[in-house]
Amino acid sequence: MIQHGLIRVASAMPEMRVADPLFNADRTIEQLHEAQAVGVALVVFPELNLTGYTCADLFAHASLLQGGIAALGKVIEASITGFHGVAVVGLPLAHDDQVFNCAAVVSRGRLLGIVAKSFLPNYKEFYEARWFSSVVTARTHTLRLLGQEVPFGADLLFAASDVPGFTLGVEICEDLWVPVPPSSYLAVAGATVLANLSASNEVIGKCGYRRQLVVNQSGRCIAAYVYSSCGIWESTTDVVFGGHCLIAENGTLLAESRRFQRTGQLTIADVDLDRLRTDRLRTVNFSEARLYAQVPTNYRTVPFTLLFGQTPSLPLPLRRFIDPHPFVPRVQTELRERCEDIFNTQVAGLARRLEHIGKPPVAIGISGGLDSTLALLVTCKTFDLLGESRQRIHALTMPGFGTTSRTRDNAMRLARHLGVAAREIDIRALCLAEMRALGHSPFGLSLEGLDVEELTARLRQLPADKRSDLIFENIQARVRTNLLMNTAFVVGTGDVSELALGWCTYNADHMSMYNPNVSIPKTLVRFLVQWAAQNEFEGQARSTLLDIADTPISPELLPTDTQGRVGQSTEEAIGPYELHDFFLYHFLRYGATPEKILFLASQTKFSRPYSSDEIRRWLKVFVTRFFQNQFKRSCLPDGPKVGSISLSPRGDWRMPSDASAALWLHWVERTGTTD
Repeated sequence: MIQHGLIRVASAMPEMRVADPLFNADRTIEQLHEAQAVGVALVVFPELNLTGYTCADLFAHASLLQGGIAALGKVIEASITGFHGVAVVGLPLAHDDQVFNCAAVVSRGRLLGIVAKSFLPNYKEFYEARWFSSVVTARTHTLRLLGQEVPFGADLLFAASDVPGFTLGVEICEDLWVPVPPSSYLAVAGATVLANLSASNEVIGKCGYRRQLVVNQSGRCIAAYVYSSCGIWESTTDVVFGGHCLIAENGTLLAESRRFQRTGQLTIADVDLDRLRTDRLRTVNFSEARLYAQVPTNYRTVPFTLLFGQTPSLPLPLRRFIDPHPFVPRVQTELRERCEDIFNTQVAGLARRLEHIGKPPVAIGISGGLDSTLALLVTCKTFDLLGESRQRIHALTMPGFGTTSRTRDNAMRLARHLGVAAREIDIRALCLAEMRALGHSPFGLSLEGLDVEELTARLRQLPADKRSDLIFENIQARVRTNLLMNTAFVVGTGDVSELALGWCTYNADHMSMYNPNVSIPKTLVRFLVQWAAQNEFEGQARSTLLDIADTPISPELLPTDTQGRVGQSTEEAIGPYELHDFFLYHFLRYGATPEKILFLASQTKFSRPYSSDEIRRWLKVFVTRFFQNQFKRSCLPDGPKVGSISLSPRGDWRMPSDASAALWLHWVERTGTTD
């Protein structure tokens, strides 16, 4: 029913007969039993589902009104044992000498409240004002129904006292289509889950607009929105209903039914209450809207108990897609659009900076790897945009002790194909001189009498367990940055995944004068290079780019082996980037706890299977490195934010460099399994 802040909701479309309430009650109860079997906590039924929406002048007949109440009584009785969640059903009710189009909120034999429709459509095919009154005309705000005294109105919030963050608000059909829907006020007043009982007929183009309304309203309200519209069993005298069920969460469509189905449908999704609460906490204007929009302060809260002391549990698998690669769109058209937008944003950011400082020549270190390749492509297109010669781009490839022939050759070939001013500087002699000046013996080797080639040969003979020397690596990284800084205005290359893990050398690849890659995650960099190859470059440059996209990720700072093969794999050292980007997304975007991240990771499919222990191990690495390396992120160069995640100390992320990770590591290291 609920677990890790996830709560299962359903939009129901039961079979029905117009003006046959008891038949409709039985079909409603059947769907409640179906929902109970799969752990649903909230079910929303269509507008007036207990009588049918198309009863017309029959709504004035006492027989139909009394039949609707009898049907509601059956549903309430069935909810005592047959459904342990909250059900929202529709029926007409006579109150204060008027008939209202209502939603009854039911939970475990209790009628929590009656919400009446605010806005009545009375145009074109709709004629509701003939039969119903708006809730604003009600004289009293409680009613006695089926032996229970219940609140009545449109100002009701139904809050689960034992489920943090679950507060339900209800509106009915047309309420959503007006300029300021009641759900907007309900959300600002505290509702996190919004229900809409609807009777929306089908005409050309209406389906897409209806979907857009639901999704957009969930985004504006930072809420989940459960929408249920009546199906094909309504009267077809003048209109046809298709039965459209939608579930959205904060601007994202989670689930949608097929229309025109001839059997009852139950559309199910798991909504994330934690995400909604986190986004509301961060969006200060959300709470301030209560003042500026003059939201009423007298909303009535109806408390209820959902779990009754039961251990929260959500039947698996989850009824929502957990994206293993949240930064990389699954749909190819969306991926292409994403890459184009990001690339153009990078170019625009770099162009503005260069214009501001007089369009100087630039320097960029190219390694034949993904990050530096993307930065070089952005720089080339920036110079094209500014009308400047690419010969003013100084691309330096600086092979060291761990550089492979594949990456060195690709770097030089790409520079040549792109028409930039390329130069190769072997940094080994400079590094050897610096190690001698520092009195450093790399890997315990004596430097006495060794030249560069002799040292390189000895380094290649080192066994795998001896290949660890941080000073040796840092000297190479800083020598390269020193050369770049003394050449021209330096364009940086590091990505946000490396920054999150601190996988960069302070004041080396960590530093530049502008970094267009600074907020791009590693899992997306490869796709950006591939997109640029296919859409922005051609010929031999394209071929080289595609080969670079297939190159294993490595900083190439440790010695190669005797065959010249790479001696250092980034992902073997610090873990798979697809896991780290998954951790980064949920940790930073939604403030998810390590416990929840482990749970979500166990419910998705990565490029290869990971055991629970593997995921836990790499999450511990992520948390530890993230907290240890904030000092590197506190002095980042400028660069454009391109997505929802950024670690800029001037923008999205401000964190003390000395913060303890103990609380987060406690959750990672807790006993148990994520399976």
